[in-house]
Amino acid sequence: MEHYYLAFDAGTQSVKVAVYDKNMKCVAKSSNKTTLKYPHPGWVDMDADEYLLLTKLGMKQCVEQLKKQEIDPSLIKAIMGDGIICGIVGIDESGKAITPYINYLDSRTQSDAEVLKKLNLDIWGKETGNADPNCMFPALHARWILANNKEFQKRGKKFVHNAPYILMNLAGLESEDAFVDWGTMSGWGLGYCVYEKEWSDKQLDILGIAKSYMPKIVRPWNIIGTLSESAAKETGCPHGIPICAGAGDTMQSMLGSGILEANKAVDVAGTCAMFCVSTNGIIPELSQRGSELIFNSGTLENTYFYWGFVRTGGLALRWFKDNICQKSDDDSYYKLLSRGAEKVVPGCNGVIFLPYLTGGYGQFSKIKGCFFNMTLDTDQFVLWRSVLEAIAYDYMEITNDYRNAGIKIDRITVTEGGSRDDLWNQIKADIMQSETITLEVSGGAVLTDCIIGAYAAGDIEDLKKALVSNLKIINKYSPNANNSNIYKEQYAIRKSVLNGVVSNIK
Repeated sequence: MEHYYLAFDAGTQSVKVAVYDKNMKCVAKSSNKTTLKYPHPGWVDMDADEYLLLTKLGMKQCVEQLKKQEIDPSLIKAIMGDGIICGIVGIDESGKAITPYINYLDSRTQSDAEVLKKLNLDIWGKETGNADPNCMFPALHARWILANNKEFQKRGKKFVHNAPYILMNLAGLESEDAFVDWGTMSGWGLGYCVYEKEWSDKQLDILGIAKSYMPKIVRPWNIIGTLSESAAKETGCPHGIPICAGAGDTMQSMLGSGILEANKAVDVAGTCAMFCVSTNGIIPELSQRGSELIFNSGTLENTYFYWGFVRTGGLALRWFKDNICQKSDDDSYYKLLSRGAEKVVPGCNGVIFLPYLTGGYGQFSKIKGCFFNMTLDTDQFVLWRSVLEAIAYDYMEITNDYRNAGIKIDRITVTEGGSRDDLWNQIKADIMQSETITLEVSGGAVLTDCIIGAYAAGDIEDLKKALVSNLKIINKYSPNANNSNIYKEQYAIRKSVLNGVVSNIK
């Protein structure tokens, strides 16, 4: 008999829901947009109940698609989901949200992060792998809620992430049953012991967060309950479907990109790009103050990874297309730009772009974006290639940090929208001097959720084998030694210019 598995990805901009069959072929899917509110400068509020409603809506839409295909919804054997690792909401005794959902986009706790940094404590790095408090960490969101939200001060019982909130409400659970999986736990940034997968009494005491507010820590494939009768009526799914504990979106994207062991790298080439490398645990050279890297535990047992932001990332590409080329309504223009840029020599004849359109960081915090070394024959294709190369240089800096810490990087998997640009993938291979690959289905968090759902339902015996079997490489880009040498020279010039600007600003 055919079995099916339902999963959702509760992201920043949308909630995606899908159903996969036993061969991990998608048979139904939906996507519904979320709402972001900006009540004050630096604040970003979302609604946990909107996440729940959008998930139920997506489930209902998928069930309707199943029925059109004459697939019986009673054949759905598990519900699994993933959500944002850096974001929490406060709930009352009944398990209902009584605070806004605050996530990593919010910077209201920046001053608090600076206060905690000045304590110069080693415990953060030793126990979590994250040496510096960061305003996007849920640990700081919790401190803010405890200090400022009157409803939570009166009735608050637990803090939970968005995926667990959805899952526990689908199962009709109350606050005493609140949970978080061991990977998403590490999204807190502070307050836990990453190896033991336990909350840290010492850290929570320093943070001023009572342990009673923290959810219990479980495995992602643990069954936390079953679909309640009320949720079944709203979604069209049968009552009693087993519900898994869920996972973190970043962790699931890593698994979906084939990162199941140490020394593997993933380039999440989205709007705000992330560069992730898997490890066997904390590496002191990377978990030191000022590294600006985040350390997390993965979905699978004894898996860990670091990740760093390439802050401008895909945002710079959209800026160039929309603002410089005046093609805001034509996403196909990206392909035209790259086709033209393929004819431009590596290094762009000396034209260099500084991609700090939202401001630099670290020692370059006062520098903004610009092009320089342009001549009369500089056209949009030269500028486009210089943008691609500039972002790849930022990748190289993170890659160098990883390599200097002893991590071997000889293959990089590229995911998200940027993975569709052959020229950019080749530039990255040349600049980072590593083979770059793309997958047929890359970073598929919902697909990965369904595989874990099948494992939880007992339909898959070997989870790692099942994850690997769904990976198919479609493109490989090998580094060109001559191009790599040109980029080394160009990077040295770029670095010299940046240092000169910083010196003059001071």
